[in-house]
Amino acid sequence: MTTDNQDQNIILLDQATPSFSYLALGDSYTIGESVESSGRWPNQLIDSLEGHEIYLESATIIAQTGWRTDELKAALATHDNFDYDLVSLLIGVNDQYQGKTAASYEPVFEELLRLAIERVGGDKERVFVLSIPNYGYTPYGALNKEGITTEIAEYNEINKRIANDKGIWYFDITAISEQGLSDTALVAADQLHPSAQQYALWVAEILSDQLFIDSLREIL
Repeated sequence: MTTDNQDQNIILLDQATPSFSYLALGDSYTIGESVESSGRWPNQLIDSLEGHEIYLESATIIAQTGWRTDELKAALATHDNFDYDLVSLLIGVNDQYQGKTAASYEPVFEELLRLAIERVGGDKERVFVLSIPNYGYTPYGALNKEGITTEIAEYNEINKRIANDKGIWYFDITAISEQGLSDTALVAADQLHPSAQQYALWVAEILSDQLFIDSLREIL
């Protein structure tokens, strides 16, 4: 036998909205260099997913301005080994910027993707990759736009191929970043990194994939 108050408590528990854990791996683009924390694309993604009735906890972000793939890998090795419900990966611009070859980028990126898959218990549907933005289309990089564009494209060919080979969701946001010279509102005050407004366009691009949204609804 239960009291009315106990019944009410049960109802309230049943109506509680579940939330899921999210790990965002990357560099300055993931930490949101030169934007407020609310403007970071992982945080904007969390906010936007609520409109699709998909609820994520605050993101665990392992990212730092200037990190190469090997530095992200080293940082991840020192982090907890907890499983997450969703993991994103965006990394590689600093390998390119610091003159590392695309050939050296490939095996480390592939290992990072393996580790990302490991963090979701092997369920590849729970991992997604973003392409590297093209900073050649910023005031900072404009003088070497052609060279940067060629090298970023080479890196993105690699990360896209690896993601596709492993059956991982892949979102190409590079074309959005290439609007940075024609629309200055898409570039942060430092003249190099994306603005919160550009990050919002990234999120819109991700969520334009209805299959991805449907997959999240099914697995989360």
